Amino acid sequence: VFAVNGFLRVATGLDIGLSTKCVVIPKEMGMCHKIGYSEMRLPNLMGHTSMAEVILKSTTWQHLVHTDCHPHVRTFLCSLFAPICLDTFIHPCRSMCAAVRDSCAPALLCHGHPWPASLDCDRFPGDEDMCLAPLTRDYKYLHKVLPKPTCQTCPAVEEFFTHKRVLEVFCDSNFAVKVKLSKKRTPFEDQEYNIECQVEFITQGSLLPYETQSMIQQWLLINEKCIERMTPTHRPMVYLLVGNIEEGIVLVKQVYRWQRKDSQLTLATQKWRYHKCL
Repeated sequence: VFAVNGFLRVATGLDIGLSTKCVVIPKEMGMCHKIGYSEMRLPNLMGHTSMAEVILKSTTWQHLVHTDCHPHVRTFLCSLFAPICLDTFIHPCRSMCAAVRDSCAPALLCHGHPWPASLDCDRFPGDEDMCLAPLTRDYKYLHKVLPKPTCQTCPAVEEFFTHKRVLEVFCDSNFAVKVKLSKKRTPFEDQEYNIECQVEFITQGSLLPYETQSMIQQWLLINEKCIERMTPTHRPMVYLLVGNIEEGIVLVKQVYRWQRKDSQLTLATQKWRYHKCL
């Protein structure tokens, strides 16, 4: 018998073998697919007793997972909402919770939500106990640490400009990314966005195009209020996002509406290849 603490708000002497059951992780919990196992314990470590409740509560977190705010965010949340089907519950370690919280709380706050009391890291076991530990300190040396998007005031969308003015902005910028945005309604959320990114240029050190695309996708997901402003209808809209990377933070400075009838952005991106900044 495994003594379950804090998170499972049921009888303290819970018999895991009799009181819980193994169930397949439902298709609606997309964030917990392809995580190394396909069955979960119910009730889970959040005290959810029905699959309907698990699906309802977990879908509110899927947006945070999409922001990729921390390498462990999926592992952390799925260990609570869809714990692996073993003889004992394996909690995330307190250190894993703290690492995810410190990286992801700003993204939550950008959407008007503080880090919830239900995920208070003091409730989790210390690293000396059997729990899910964060990656080793060697991780940052083995994996490239990319600049992070942050919550910021949405730049105004510019619709009237000359290619010469755009080139001046390019000269003061690290990146320009062409973005196609569209939205659709989903059963669980009012809106869901499709984001397609194409890098126009990068001048920031060793960043690769796909890394810059990923950073801009994260920026848009964290600053979802900016997407809302940029997609007033369900018709796809195209923009050019231009910005800088300052002290490891991705900052979008300018947003240009890329309209078919206006060739100024096309002209600017074509001329940029040969342009010499003053």
